[in-house]
Amino acid sequence: MSDHDELDGDSGTPIWAAFGDLMSVLLGAFVLILVGVVAMQLELSGRLDAETRQRQAAEQTLEQALAGPLAGGRVTLVDGRIGISGNVLFALNSDQLQPEGREVLRSLAGPLKGWLAQRQDILMVSGFTDDQPVHAHNRQFADNWELSAQRSLTVTRTLIAEGLPSSSVFAAAFGAEQPVSSNADAAGRARNRRVEIAPMPRPGAEEANDAR
Repeated sequence: MSDHDELDGDSGTPIWAAFGDLMSVLLGAFVLILVGVVAMQLELSGRLDAETRQRQAAEQTLEQALAGPLAGGRVTLVDGRIGISGNVLFALNSDQLQPEGREVLRSLAGPLKGWLAQRQDILMVSGFTDDQPVHAHNRQFADNWELSAQRSLTVTRTLIAEGLPSSSVFAAAFGAEQPVSSNADAAGRARNRRVEIAPMPRPGAEEANDAR
């Protein structure tokens, strides 16, 4: 073997050794990253499962609390949202409660107050309309946005007057957006004219729970 061959053989050994060390480091880093990603996924999955169980438990207790109003058939509970037909609460293009509507809200106020006392939620009262323009002769409301806003405010104020803490309920307006049925016929438009009451996390409640 020549001197040149011996030098080549000697110089190649440390290069392959360094390459092997580098691959080992890269493999170790990859394994650590993979372990971190798997751990994060498991943590997120656990949180989602816990939140799902909490939401299901909350819906179950809400359904139990509202057993009386739900049995009357004038109130619905779907996916944790309490629905009340606009025809029950208000006359067409009006934000003034009808006697039947006031009775329904009075039947809801007590159970909701007790339910809220055991939780950190607040209630969003949302008003919805159909897509028909407000009648031209009705100058009280500029459009469906304003009509839905005033209706949600009416329901909110009535619930507060019936005993719900003002800090636990607020109003929102959606106008003709978010329909639950087609506006092509009278029956569908009637279903879209509604008020929904939905529990929501109280602002700051999640941060307070994380700090515990």
